[in-house]
Amino acid sequence: MFFSKKLDKIEKDKFIQRRNTYMVSEFRHLIDLNDFPVSWWDELIALGKDIKKNPEKYSKACDGKIMATLFYEPSTRTQMSFQTAMLRLGGRIIGFDNPQTSSVAKGENLKDTTKIVSSYSDILVIRNPKEGSAKAAAISADCPVINAGDGGHLHPTQTLTDLLTLSEKKETLSGLTVGVCGDLINGRTVHSLLKALSCYKNNTFVLISTKELRLPHYIKDILTASNSKFVEMTSLEEAMPMLDVLYMTRIQRERFASEEEYLSQKDIYVLDTKKMSLGKKDLIVLHPLPRVDEIAIEVDDDPRATYFEQAKNGVYIRMALILLMLGNGNGQALLKGKCHTGVKCNNPKCITNSEDYLPKSFIGNGDTLECEYCDEADSYAYIGVGAFACREYCPL
Repeated sequence: MFFSKKLDKIEKDKFIQRRNTYMVSEFRHLIDLNDFPVSWWDELIALGKDIKKNPEKYSKACDGKIMATLFYEPSTRTQMSFQTAMLRLGGRIIGFDNPQTSSVAKGENLKDTTKIVSSYSDILVIRNPKEGSAKAAAISADCPVINAGDGGHLHPTQTLTDLLTLSEKKETLSGLTVGVCGDLINGRTVHSLLKALSCYKNNTFVLISTKELRLPHYIKDILTASNSKFVEMTSLEEAMPMLDVLYMTRIQRERFASEEEYLSQKDIYVLDTKKMSLGKKDLIVLHPLPRVDEIAIEVDDDPRATYFEQAKNGVYIRMALILLMLGNGNGQALLKGKCHTGVKCNNPKCITNSEDYLPKSFIGNGDTLECEYCDEADSYAYIGVGAFACREYCPL
């Protein structure tokens, strides 16, 4: 960070102290599952299985605790499963499922909402359409924060639900051929799942989508870095015979810039009984739900259709998550990069482009910087003391 010579030492110290409060939180948060070691995931899955088997053991584990849920986007399974999880642990819940019924409708920013609501609760769950919003909330929160989906970026608790289900059905999280199909560019559930499964050995990924909806490059880079094998395909029929797991996703209407763009992608991938006949006998079909029309109703009767059981598992894994997060007193470094004067994330969906007070923190050196909120990376050119400009969007 660069200071003017006119700033005295006291002002500099105050600024550094203020900046450092952004960097480190005294609480442990679940923003990205990959912030935790695989051993922690396995511990969480084991606890989820025990809760599922012996729910009475945990019925008063959160007695006297309050969970706040801030859902800026619609939700059925994620919101209700979190609420059910806390109630079954003996705790209570507060929050909103429509920001228009809160002070957000009056223009209140994310920081103030988070700061106030976290002071009323022991743990906070947030869903927001802006990418990086969960990390932004954690910066100002006075309790642990759980990411329940930040735009098209990540959805770690859905991934935990998926891992629990896979662990039960396949009895392993390694050596699987996993197909993901549909809206891969906007699919936060897909992004989180691929990042997680790439940490287990010998998994192969089949990426099925149109060219317009292909997986973002930063996720492909993660797969490459982990030495995971992956192939991109456009035909679901051709992919079916090779799969151990098929993860279907809906085409997300709310993520498209126009109705025309959405309609051009809608109904391209529909799983029906004819396509199911091409799959292995021990194939399992997962879907984060809601479904629109990408899985025909007739497939529900196929014993390989696992998505309803998958949704039910969301309660057990979120019960386990709440317990571990409340019991984890270790702090967490939220921003590990540098704040560059004059740099703006080139992702228009990034939370830093709507909440101007947030420190613009990037990882990387030289010409390439990666936003610490949304993971968007691009090339920047140095234009002066502490200042950069995006080469693509802000040419010199």
